[in-house]
Amino acid sequence: MELDTALPIVKSKEKSERRRSSIFSLLKIQKKLTRQFSEPGHFAAKRNNRKYSVDSAILSDYGKANGGTKDYLLEGNGLSMSVTELAGAASDSDSDASRSGMPDGQKVMAITRKQEILARIDSSYIEDTNRETGAAGELVEEVAEENKSLLWFLLKQARPGMDLSKVVLPTFILEPRSFLDKLSDNYYHADILGQAKYIEDPYLRFKCVLRWYLSGLYRKPKGLKKPYNPVLGEVFRCFWMNRENDSRTYYVAEQVSHHPPVSAFYVSNRKDGYVIEGSLLARSKFYGTSTSAILEGCARVHLLQWDETYITTAPYAHCKGIVMGTLSMELGGKVHIMCVETGYQAEVEFKLRSFLGSADQTNAISGRIKKGKETIATVEGYWDGKIDIRDKRNGEESNLLDVAVLKEQRMARYLVRLDCQHEYESQRLWAKVSDAIQNNDQVAATEEKTVVEEAQRARARNLVATWVPRYFHKDFHLQPPEGLIEQGWRYNHVNISPWQPDEELEYEDSFVISTLRALESRSPVESRTRDPVRESRASDSDSRDEHARPKTTTRTLKKTLYSIESTLREHTNAIEKLSRAVESLSEGHRQAVAFRPQNVGRIPTTSHSWDLFGGFVLAIVLQALLNWLFYQKD
Repeated sequence: MELDTALPIVKSKEKSERRRSSIFSLLKIQKKLTRQFSEPGHFAAKRNNRKYSVDSAILSDYGKANGGTKDYLLEGNGLSMSVTELAGAASDSDSDASRSGMPDGQKVMAITRKQEILARIDSSYIEDTNRETGAAGELVEEVAEENKSLLWFLLKQARPGMDLSKVVLPTFILEPRSFLDKLSDNYYHADILGQAKYIEDPYLRFKCVLRWYLSGLYRKPKGLKKPYNPVLGEVFRCFWMNRENDSRTYYVAEQVSHHPPVSAFYVSNRKDGYVIEGSLLARSKFYGTSTSAILEGCARVHLLQWDETYITTAPYAHCKGIVMGTLSMELGGKVHIMCVETGYQAEVEFKLRSFLGSADQTNAISGRIKKGKETIATVEGYWDGKIDIRDKRNGEESNLLDVAVLKEQRMARYLVRLDCQHEYESQRLWAKVSDAIQNNDQVAATEEKTVVEEAQRARARNLVATWVPRYFHKDFHLQPPEGLIEQGWRYNHVNISPWQPDEELEYEDSFVISTLRALESRSPVESRTRDPVRESRASDSDSRDEHARPKTTTRTLKKTLYSIESTLREHTNAIEKLSRAVESLSEGHRQAVAFRPQNVGRIPTTSHSWDLFGGFVLAIVLQALLNWLFYQKD
């Protein structure tokens, strides 16, 4: 009987404890959500409409404890949602988070943060509708009669062998986009690199990288056009969506130098196993009847899973027919793709069509894949058509790539909406020039182009210190293989570590590419024995600590370190110069002493202490002599 009467009391206590635990857990969730959404953001309106889920058992107990099925609101800065709304939302996300063994509050935070990032990306990026790729064959353009006088004006400014970077180009030969944008053409098929992480044979991985490299060349503008020269500090960003695995390849570029013009870029899709970084110096040369646009520098392709780096160079663009005939453009020169870790390398020659050559010579390439001095395979074909590869060891010939097929497999590119772009983003900076060119208004295009360039010159005149790029820095430790040129610029937030199991999402925010990691999960024992009161107090303490600590970002720390490193480097150089000057003075002094006439025939002293001792003795003798003379006189 006593047992029967005690049982309801025990059950009542357990029920009360369970309710208390649920209440504290819900309060903790509210506190964390309030802290999360109190941070400033660009898309607060999106947050108000988004639903979140918490454990249904907590909501059930909380509702019973408060006497009914009322809706209870969790409110914060830019956040207002009901408890019943929370209970019914995002069940699929709950199941994903529950597999990681996270506590309920951490589940909500992880899901919320990921959804917030994806919502921001979806609202700020828009798919690029320009799918023009150009046709295979020679790239030509007929110059209109009214534009021929502008070409002659250009020729009057130029001399054979001259660099054309300072020559003002007529707007009718300009492509309505920046050079930073044009560099991104190489990554429409970056998903080919994603296949490399599944390939165990180093030679097959090298072929995969070579195939990707050649896949980025076929896109051509309509007519013979040249992109804008980026101004100092100009930036550009975009990403490509891989529909097969729902991953994104992010691209960030910045004009880090204007004289000479150097463009730095960074491409990342760590989930698919690759990161690309590089910097190129663009210069043009005039040869009297033709010009060449030359890119000096290289790119580094990192295959993260295999810890391999592939170094690549770029061909030059050759334009002819300026003085007479039809304007035409081809790619020329030899490019290199090499991997130090595996020893494989390729040299591919882009052949220029000869004066009397047939159409078969247009856009032709040939190359060899080697390991050491041994030729493994040969490559033949057309960079805007089909390219075949022939294995020298077994004689097998196969197709490396077919541009006609590749065009159907292009990943969709996404650009930042114009109203979300910063002041110096390429599309926004050149928007008026591009609009005028697309409307065939050459006068307005020239005027707007002049406005942008004059603003750049005025900014350069007002600089009181050396320009410091926002997202890239000079790395003096980068050493290219012999014979190659390295401009040496690196992304401030470079990350070439392999993708980890706890990493949820790679994303870009204001040109900073970061990774979202899953919150650290608790063990089952910790989850069962946790004290909600202690956790609530700890949460309050953490909140106070966050407000008390200064908000020093990783970016600020890195910039400070780079500044300190540059200052130390300058001081080290100054000390070395001073040391060399002192050494040269000392050497000159020693030589002057050694070759004095009175020292000829004498044995030079070798001890400075003996010189001092002799001088001291001589002084005593002279003093004694003087004393004796004066004493005798008296």
